[in-house]
Amino acid sequence: MIVAVVGPTATGKSDLALDLAEALSGAAAAEIVNADAFQLYRGMDIGTAKVPPAERRGIVHHQLDVLDPQQDASVARYQTEARADLDAAAERGARAVVVGGSGLYLRALLDHLDFPGTDPAVRAALEERAEREGRRTLHAELERLDPAAAASIGPSNTRRIVRALEVIELTGLPYTANLPRQEYVRPTVQIGLDCDRATLDARVESRVERMWDAGLVEEVRGLAAPAQGGSGAGLGVTAARAVGYAEVLRWFAGETTEAEARTAVVANTRRLARKQMGWFGRDPRVRWLDAGSGHLLDEALAVVRAADAGTLAAPGSEPVRRSLGS
Repeated sequence: MIVAVVGPTATGKSDLALDLAEALSGAAAAEIVNADAFQLYRGMDIGTAKVPPAERRGIVHHQLDVLDPQQDASVARYQTEARADLDAAAERGARAVVVGGSGLYLRALLDHLDFPGTDPAVRAALEERAEREGRRTLHAELERLDPAAAASIGPSNTRRIVRALEVIELTGLPYTANLPRQEYVRPTVQIGLDCDRATLDARVESRVERMWDAGLVEEVRGLAAPAQGGSGAGLGVTAARAVGYAEVLRWFAGETTEAEARTAVVANTRRLARKQMGWFGRDPRVRWLDAGSGHLLDEALAVVRAADAGTLAAPGSEPVRRSLGS
């Protein structure tokens, strides 16, 4: 049974994952698999709240520091490599504890989710048609081929319309047939950490203050290209979008002041937390616990043991705790 610790940022997921990994180690030590998209990057440590090696308690961690900041992260590649980590841990008899707040990455790892390939020629032809005929014409075609996809995408999102039509042409199946299903590929129990909005906002502010004091600005400067005021090779498109890094880069570019950048990091981290809660809150399989509980580890272990024994209540049969999203 895989254990996944999920939920919004700043709720203490990494600490609980470490505690669970220690408590669940048996004949073989439990291992942690990261599911935070930005912790994949080498050198992006402070701004992603990556657990330093010295604080990992000797527990093996996977999917940390596997990409250079100039590389673009790929969910499909992560799925392949992280699932291989799960397989290897199982072969060693080790319990896998997955932890992170990147919803799509978690779904790609834990659930049935296929990634159809791409064809540059097909995509180019569709993009040319969108330019020549208009995106509404392509949306009408999508509505005829896959009404559910057309309803969810809408007529103004040219990029997603093109992608949907590309997938349909390449696979011969509706685009929606390739969307994720809430169906685990391996037995899994998800533990979600929740707390009320005021508490989380305060946690976020304290976290940003600690990051600033720990040297976030210097970290970004060391990663940024000289043209951005730094000494490194620069951050790729994906890495440069990370909260904490994007705001500091704008300050380096002269678009904001340091104070404005810091305020923006707090605001955008809070916005990210609400987005994450919306994502995980839609999954009825998540078992929510109060992040501020004084007995959090015991409560989490009780969920895991019930899941192991097959006595965990069915999804939807228990009261839903989603105070952040309320």
